[in-house]
Amino acid sequence: MERRTFLRATVVGGASAAFGGSLWHGAAYAAPAQPGTGPYGAPGSPDANGIRLPSGFTSRVVARSGQTVSGTSYSWHSAPDGGACYADGSGWIYVSNSEINPSGGASAVRFSSSGAITGAYRILSGTRQNCAGGKTPWNTWLSCEEVDRGFVYETDPWGVNAAVQRPALGRFKHEAAAADPVRKVIYLTEDETNGRFYRFVPTTWGDLSSGTLQVLVAGTATSGSYTWTTVPDPDGSPTTTRTQVSGSKSFNGGEGCHYADDKVWFTTKGDNRVWQLNLTASTYELAYDDSLVTSGTAPLTGVDNVTGSSSGDLYIAEDGGNMEICLITPDDVVAPFLRIDGQSSSEITGPAFSPDGTRLYFSSQRGTTGSSSGGITYEVTGPFRQ
Repeated sequence: MERRTFLRATVVGGASAAFGGSLWHGAAYAAPAQPGTGPYGAPGSPDANGIRLPSGFTSRVVARSGQTVSGTSYSWHSAPDGGACYADGSGWIYVSNSEINPSGGASAVRFSSSGAITGAYRILSGTRQNCAGGKTPWNTWLSCEEVDRGFVYETDPWGVNAAVQRPALGRFKHEAAAADPVRKVIYLTEDETNGRFYRFVPTTWGDLSSGTLQVLVAGTATSGSYTWTTVPDPDGSPTTTRTQVSGSKSFNGGEGCHYADDKVWFTTKGDNRVWQLNLTASTYELAYDDSLVTSGTAPLTGVDNVTGSSSGDLYIAEDGGNMEICLITPDDVVAPFLRIDGQSSSEITGPAFSPDGTRLYFSSQRGTTGSSSGGITYEVTGPFRQ
């Protein structure tokens, strides 16, 4: 994502929760939940990599920007951003975007069943500022350009098939994508201060070459019902996609997006919120809003990339704040999971779990140097609840 400064206080810790009802089970539009403690306890002292982790968890460095990935001849890209994992036989692959302009693109690291690195390679080249994206049910990676009238590229995590530009998904300042296999649509966020939330309905599920781009239409409140309206011109020129449909709801800086169990969550960094859409009821509400924290200090600021675990926990990476990945549990508790020390000029990006749920991958986009050439990609291993 493009780094921005917001008028919110720096977080120093805490485990308060502020929700508009239960994320998974509760009644819509309920009062904010009460403070709670995360399932793993507080992060401890920094380890050798400068990462504060709960007891029982360990970290290692997978790759550094501009340096050869261990055991390979491939040099890791600058400014690592959005990512995802894919099963690869008994091993797996971690895909990571490069948020530089020009020459962004994406790369991948392959792991054996033991977690040893067995390969690294390029899967997308010649694109611009590839920020977040999303995994499809047919095991491709949607890499999104965060530039005016940017494209979505569908890429092959194995690096065998050439990447394909998907203009039918709209041309705007793309951030993240999340696939919904039940309704057979792709949800899309837009990183503008007056961005919109979209869904793409493919003509044929599994083929993104054609279909219909729609935008969420709702009132100005923070909860209510919504509908979808077709965007007349997904090309976004001369009229931007976000201004084509009267009544479409504005969101302040759309970032990460995650689908699970008939719900979709997405973050808006401009107002530090996490939104939830109940897709069966066609309602929306706030899942987290730091301005609604009723005691202590807000544990989550600079909301950005988001992923989920098999237990139903959401993991949300911070751009800003105090360089934490925070989790939100199904019983409406928000708490820090980990913190990176000594990298205050960076941001955390690309959280994604290995297929068995025992390893969490993510990056510090600018590392200790504060430069896109200083990115570091990490792995955390431990007793993640399943």
